[in-house]
Amino acid sequence: QVQLVESGGGLVQAGGSLRLSCASSGRTFSNYAMGWFRQTPGKEREFVAVSLRIGSTYYTDSVKGRFTISRDNAKNTVYLQMNSLKPEDTAVYFCAAAPYYSGNYPASYNYWGQGTQVTVSS
Repeated sequence: QVQLVESGGGLVQAGGSLRLSCASSGRTFSNYAMGWFRQTPGKEREFVAVSLRIGSTYYTDSVKGRFTISRDNAKNTVYLQMNSLKPEDTAVYFCAAAPYYSGNYPASYNYWGQGTQVTVSS
Protein backbone atom coordinates (compact mmCIF):
# COMPACT_ATOMS: atom_id res chain seq x y z
CA GLN A 1 0.00 0.00 0.00
CA VAL A 2 1.22 3.46 -0.90
CA GLN A 3 0.30 6.57 1.06
CA LEU A 4 0.71 10.01 -0.46
CA VAL A 5 0.68 13.24 1.52
CA GLU A 6 0.60 16.61 -0.21
CA SER A 7 1.69 19.90 1.29
CA GLY A 8 2.49 23.42 0.18
CA GLY A 9 -0.88 24.74 -0.89
CA GLY A 10 -2.18 28.11 0.15
CA LEU A 11 -3.36 31.54 -0.90
CA VAL A 12 -1.24 33.56 -3.32
CA GLN A 13 -1.75 36.61 -5.48
CA ALA A 14 -1.83 36.34 -9.25
CA GLY A 15 1.70 36.23 -10.62
CA GLY A 16 3.03 34.58 -7.50
CA SER A 17 4.55 31.17 -6.93
CA LEU A 18 3.95 28.08 -4.82
CA ARG A 19 5.72 24.77 -4.55
CA LEU A 20 3.69 21.68 -3.79
CA SER A 21 5.28 18.60 -2.31
CA CYS A 22 4.03 15.03 -2.21
CA ALA A 23 5.71 12.53 0.07
CA SER A 24 5.23 8.82 -0.57
CA SER A 25 5.47 5.95 1.85
CA GLY A 26 6.11 3.42 -0.90
CA ARG A 27 9.41 1.58 -1.10
CA THR A 28 9.23 1.40 -4.91
CA PHE A 29 8.64 5.09 -5.48
CA SER A 30 11.22 5.23 -8.27
CA ASN A 31 9.21 2.67 -10.25
CA TYR A 32 6.03 4.75 -10.29
CA ALA A 33 4.84 7.43 -12.61
CA MET A 34 3.99 10.38 -10.36
CA GLY A 35 1.35 12.80 -11.43
CA TRP A 36 -0.41 15.96 -10.32
CA PHE A 37 -4.08 16.58 -10.99
CA ARG A 38 -6.40 19.37 -9.95
CA GLN A 39 -10.11 19.70 -9.42
CA THR A 40 -12.60 22.50 -8.93
CA PRO A 41 -16.16 22.07 -7.63
CA GLY A 42 -18.49 20.54 -10.18
CA LYS A 43 -15.71 19.64 -12.60
CA GLU A 44 -13.82 16.46 -13.36
CA ARG A 45 -10.32 15.93 -12.06
CA GLU A 46 -7.90 17.45 -14.58
CA PHE A 47 -4.41 16.27 -15.47
CA VAL A 48 -1.68 18.83 -14.73
CA ALA A 49 1.71 17.13 -14.99
CA VAL A 50 3.44 13.78 -14.79
CA SER A 51 6.96 12.57 -14.10
CA LEU A 52 7.55 9.14 -15.60
CA ARG A 53 9.99 6.72 -14.04
CA ILE A 54 12.23 6.98 -17.10
CA GLY A 55 12.59 10.71 -16.47
CA SER A 56 10.22 12.14 -19.05
CA THR A 57 7.78 14.84 -18.01
CA TYR A 58 4.54 16.00 -19.59
CA TYR A 59 2.24 18.93 -18.91
CA THR A 60 -1.21 20.04 -19.81
CA ASP A 61 -1.05 22.94 -22.26
CA SER A 62 -2.39 25.55 -19.85
CA VAL A 63 0.57 25.17 -17.46
CA LYS A 64 3.44 24.67 -19.90
CA GLY A 65 6.21 27.16 -19.25
CA ARG A 66 4.82 28.03 -15.81
CA PHE A 67 4.79 24.75 -13.85
CA THR A 68 7.64 22.31 -13.35
CA ILE A 69 7.33 18.79 -11.99
CA SER A 70 10.36 17.15 -10.42
CA ARG A 71 11.08 14.19 -8.22
CA ASP A 72 13.63 13.15 -5.65
CA ASN A 73 13.66 9.36 -5.57
CA ALA A 74 15.98 9.33 -2.54
CA LYS A 75 13.35 11.24 -0.57
CA ASN A 76 10.32 9.52 -2.14
CA THR A 77 8.98 12.95 -2.96
CA VAL A 78 7.57 14.64 -6.04
CA TYR A 79 7.27 18.40 -6.40
CA LEU A 80 5.23 20.81 -8.46
CA GLN A 81 6.78 24.27 -8.79
CA MET A 82 4.08 26.68 -9.88
CA ASN A 83 5.11 30.10 -11.15
CA SER A 84 3.16 32.97 -12.71
CA LEU A 85 0.01 31.68 -11.08
CA LYS A 86 -3.35 32.75 -12.46
CA PRO A 87 -6.78 32.83 -10.82
CA GLU A 88 -7.82 29.96 -13.11
CA ASP A 89 -5.18 27.79 -11.41
CA THR A 90 -7.31 27.84 -8.27
CA ALA A 91 -8.21 24.25 -7.40
CA VAL A 92 -7.55 21.37 -5.06
CA TYR A 93 -4.34 19.75 -6.24
CA PHE A 94 -3.87 16.01 -5.93
CA CYS A 95 -0.77 13.90 -6.13
CA ALA A 96 -1.11 10.42 -7.62
CA ALA A 97 1.05 7.36 -8.21
CA ALA A 98 0.79 4.92 -11.09
CA PRO A 99 2.65 1.59 -10.87
CA TYR A 100 1.37 0.73 -14.35
CA TYR A 101 1.07 4.09 -16.07
CA SER A 102 -1.00 4.04 -19.23
CA GLY A 103 -1.89 7.68 -19.81
CA ASN A 104 -2.68 11.09 -18.36
CA TYR A 105 -6.09 10.32 -16.96
CA PRO A 106 -7.21 9.54 -13.40
CA ALA A 107 -7.97 5.85 -14.00
CA SER A 108 -4.29 5.28 -14.83
CA TYR A 109 -3.35 6.02 -11.22
CA ASN A 110 -3.84 3.61 -8.31
CA TYR A 111 -2.92 5.81 -5.35
CA TRP A 112 -4.03 9.32 -4.44
CA GLY A 113 -3.25 11.89 -1.80
CA GLN A 114 -5.88 13.82 0.10
CA GLY A 115 -5.36 17.01 -1.87
CA THR A 116 -4.13 20.48 -1.04
CA GLN A 117 -5.98 23.72 -1.78
CA VAL A 118 -4.39 26.32 -4.00
CA THR A 119 -6.15 29.67 -4.23
CA VAL A 120 -4.92 32.42 -6.53
CA SER A 121 -6.44 35.84 -5.98
CA SER A 122 -6.71 38.43 -8.73
